[in-house]
Amino acid sequence: MSRSFLFVPADSERKLEKAGGIGADALILDLEDAVAPEARPAARQLATAYLQGKQDAWVRINPIYSDDALPDLEAVMPSAPTGIVLPKPRTAADAVVLAKHLDGLEQQHGIAPGSTRIMALCTEHPAALFSLDGYIGATSRLYGLSWGAEDLAAAVGARANRDENGNWLPQYEMARSLCLFAAAAAEVAAVDTVFTDFRDLDGLLHYATKARRDGFNGMLAIHPAQVDVINAAFEPTAEELEYAERVIRLFDENPGAGTVGLDGKMLDRPHLIQAQRLLRAYRN
Repeated sequence: MSRSFLFVPADSERKLEKAGGIGADALILDLEDAVAPEARPAARQLATAYLQGKQDAWVRINPIYSDDALPDLEAVMPSAPTGIVLPKPRTAADAVVLAKHLDGLEQQHGIAPGSTRIMALCTEHPAALFSLDGYIGATSRLYGLSWGAEDLAAAVGARANRDENGNWLPQYEMARSLCLFAAAAAEVAAVDTVFTDFRDLDGLLHYATKARRDGFNGMLAIHPAQVDVINAAFEPTAEELEYAERVIRLFDENPGAGTVGLDGKMLDRPHLIQAQRLLRAYRN
């Protein structure tokens, strides 16, 4: 499971060339916010050329209900991207529409059926917050859910989404939590949003560490300097891995037990699930 997803403007050949050596677990070639409308045709061509033969390279298309979405998909799908990042979905139905387009395009270009994944930025549209449970079982293509505060703030006319200490205001912390719980309910990855002050690497480390603590599996990045910090924050320690292995081994040695004792603490099934999830994420 990927820890870091680095956005790269698809209209910049220089940034695309540098991106592969930065160390991000995955790249997101951006055809939406980072590209002016008049530059999108050229950006599609650059993205298509870059994607050929690449692994762990995603594309953020324009909203599926926009005029640019289908041209985006038709341009990049012949190069078989790892997945499509879906911005501003109104409900999970937009992810289903995207999945149907991918069905046809995979068949057209000889791509393995169902192999193109989807990550939805599920909170950027205000209406979306009221139906996030719709992602449960919506499409087998769904890799994960992420969220965004900038578009959400713009949509409601807010002048800020963080307080004077840099913490999310309550309404955006709520959107973050809803994304996390929706991802868990849908049994997909939860990917935290970008940390916009790319010069503040200490602040990023603090934020990313809390994101992992809270249950997020990875994080979006907007600058190459952020990648190593995010990767380090989401990497489990040797002690965490060793403890998870001990928990699993103890339950294996006591089949049918509802609780077991370890290091003076009583553990039950949620502790086993947490240990299994940690090792599964690390090994993937």
